[in-house]
Amino acid sequence: MVQLRFLASSLFFLALSSFANAHPVSSSISDSSAIFARCSHSAPPTSFASQTTCNGKTYTYESLAGFGFVPANFRDKYGDTLSAGSSIALERKSWKKKTRNVKSKQDEKKEKETYYEGTLWLLPDRGWNTNGTTAYQPRIHKFTIDFTPLRTDAPSPALPNLKFNYKDTILLTDPSGAPISGLDPTTILAFPNYPHLPAASFPGDGFGGEGPGGTRVSLDPEGLVLDKNGGFWISDEYGPYVYRFDKKGRMTMAVRPPDAYIPIRNGTESFASNNPPIYDPELEPSPKVPESGRSNNQGFEGLTLSGDGRNLYVMLQSATIQDGGAEKTTNRYTRMLKYDISDGKKARLAREWVVPLPQYVDPTKKPSSNPRTAAQSEILALGNDQFFVLSRDGFGRASDPTESVYRQIDLIDLSSATDIRPLNLHTVTTTPSSGQLLPSITPALYCPFLNINNATELARFGLRDGGAPDASCLNEKWEALAIMPVDGEDGDDDEWFVLAVSDNDFITQDGHMAGGRIPYSDETGLDLETQALVFRVRFPKHSRPFPRDD
Repeated sequence: MVQLRFLASSLFFLALSSFANAHPVSSSISDSSAIFARCSHSAPPTSFASQTTCNGKTYTYESLAGFGFVPANFRDKYGDTLSAGSSIALERKSWKKKTRNVKSKQDEKKEKETYYEGTLWLLPDRGWNTNGTTAYQPRIHKFTIDFTPLRTDAPSPALPNLKFNYKDTILLTDPSGAPISGLDPTTILAFPNYPHLPAASFPGDGFGGEGPGGTRVSLDPEGLVLDKNGGFWISDEYGPYVYRFDKKGRMTMAVRPPDAYIPIRNGTESFASNNPPIYDPELEPSPKVPESGRSNNQGFEGLTLSGDGRNLYVMLQSATIQDGGAEKTTNRYTRMLKYDISDGKKARLAREWVVPLPQYVDPTKKPSSNPRTAAQSEILALGNDQFFVLSRDGFGRASDPTESVYRQIDLIDLSSATDIRPLNLHTVTTTPSSGQLLPSITPALYCPFLNINNATELARFGLRDGGAPDASCLNEKWEALAIMPVDGEDGDDDEWFVLAVSDNDFITQDGHMAGGRIPYSDETGLDLETQALVFRVRFPKHSRPFPRDD
């Protein structure tokens, strides 16, 4: 029996002794479409890293202000390896600006230091699955964070200044209270007043060991927002669905999108994503790729809530199959939905738009396989029809190559985009292989903004894009965003911190699952920390991401 190891209440300070020096990297963006016509991206002067104007609103990336991480082998209170970067959600009222006494670095005398505290919920995905999916029970982790912005007299490179304090874990269950699993769906389960839910039947314990077997609802969680009643909304890649859970983790609602989103094989719904279980690598769907609907592993990756809490927005990671989603050269036209949740009892589909994702040149591919789509991994509502969108290639630490070409926090503006919901369109492109949008549709405006790979900014903390896959190299999967006001109150000065967190895919050489009883070691040979970066950003004048009385 493996001894349970976890930190339940004490603050653990996350600091690396040293980091390798950052080095310049090359980047390439390929897009000259008219959808960028109302965007301008400025060459950075010395006073800030970059700036963009999106439909008349100017955003400024001032500097990288923070870095922190959770160790790769950290374990939650159930004894399982903890991953936390699929999505994050900040309890806004918990965010406070404070001061404390610290020793001066010059003369050892006490001085005042400004810092911030807040409560952050972090969502892992479906469990360790680099060797196959398992019956890992999806969950949500609660942390408090302690953030001390980078000082002008900080050493170079600076040590991590974002600290995580683990508090709790909530396990997710289906409407009956039974555990949910991360297994690739093989069937469906029916519950009163719910749509068909993706599910998997499994032998033994669902991890390859002995047990009674069973059938559980399947969930690959990717997006997280907080419900006003203390519960959670979670978006999923399998359905793709959006689910509501109460504060104890029990499912209370499932939102099924329009039929165009549902994966179809052999003329019927088939929720498998071609991720066979660890105990049966040959258990693949036929055909492997759906005939229409969301593409494999490209479901509802982005989820956000309007500032007033009345509307949910959810976006596919890339295009549906019928819109070109089978190939990375044609899958840029993804879809975004708006649901009105104001009455608290149902989610009413209110709007639907097309969003054009950015494209980049992959140096490992021949010209005929370029440019390729940088799929989105998260969205965040900013108000006034504008959103952050985190788009990236598939490169970084634990992938090959480790040097990313496109990893950015960009902007989209919906104010002039066509609402296609009344049209009930099965496809929005001329043909699946064309990658060309129907001329009758005006997509969202896409504005490039904050380059996470900026070598000068990463060097502040000794970080880099690419190179050896060590702790200084940025992880591949950056998937989570949150914003926090610099003034610690309501952001009246338009200065905000933007927190981005990476998904480490549970990759460690000291892993544990199934309540801590099954050890594992990832075949990459790596230990990937859950990395986090904090950017300081100036929003447009008089921005109002959240109501003043919230």
